[in-house]
Amino acid sequence: MKLLQKKSKKTSAIAQHKSLSIQFSLDGFSFCISNSKTKEVILFTEYTFSSSIASPELLLEEIIRVFDTDKDLQQDFTSVFAIHQNNLATLVPNKLFDRNSLASYLKYTVKTLKTDFITYDLHDIIAANTVYIPYVNINNYLFQNFGEFEYKHHSTVLINKLLIYSKENSENQFFVHVSSNYIDIVVCKEGNLIFYNSFPYTTKEDFIYYILFTAEQLQMDPNTFQLTFIGDIEKESDLYSITYTYVRNIHFMNPVNSFFTDDEEFSNHSNFILIA
Repeated sequence: MKLLQKKSKKTSAIAQHKSLSIQFSLDGFSFCISNSKTKEVILFTEYTFSSSIASPELLLEEIIRVFDTDKDLQQDFTSVFAIHQNNLATLVPNKLFDRNSLASYLKYTVKTLKTDFITYDLHDIIAANTVYIPYVNINNYLFQNFGEFEYKHHSTVLINKLLIYSKENSENQFFVHVSSNYIDIVVCKEGNLIFYNSFPYTTKEDFIYYILFTAEQLQMDPNTFQLTFIGDIEKESDLYSITYTYVRNIHFMNPVNSFFTDDEEFSNHSNFILIA
């Protein structure tokens, strides 16, 4: 599997102490380097594969190649944070959570193997846990390179950020985070989580079905509620067009971090999880 492209944006800022945040998926990975003290983003780089990689093993092979050639990753970092992006996860309220029964939470929605390593993230804001299967081989590789580091599932980061983002809004906020073959739908109000789920899609009809199905279940009128897109979607896409056919008020996530403002290479909403 060859890399389709690499895109980067770098500022002129210089920092003696740097932190690394890196986000993995079977479609590619991105990383950003920040000033450890000021949290200012210094560099953002995105690698995109020509097609989705079939397994974590092949993903690791590509990551090793990039780490061997990208000098920005060959530095000393004060901290490393990894985000595992996949749909091998579910959200479990604390009242129903037992850390000794992790596999039971995934068995109805995710195909698991006895050899799978299953872990969980404790949410900072809501009384719930994300139970998921991380890319263990990649975690092992990062540990070999950097020693101790922190990691979480992308939905944990996404939900927590959106809860903070919507804290002051008294209306239901309907967010759709778009990946190449699945979407995360998050509905929240005044910092409270109303709904979260992840849905796979292969066609634009699948895509709009899950959005309208969720809205119907929550009794939200597509003619009145505001839908906010995040992730891998632009206004010129077929996914946006079919959504606008049924949902009248569509917005993209407003910039939270000004790093990508007026940038031609990147959309601010496309990197909300890693940058914002």
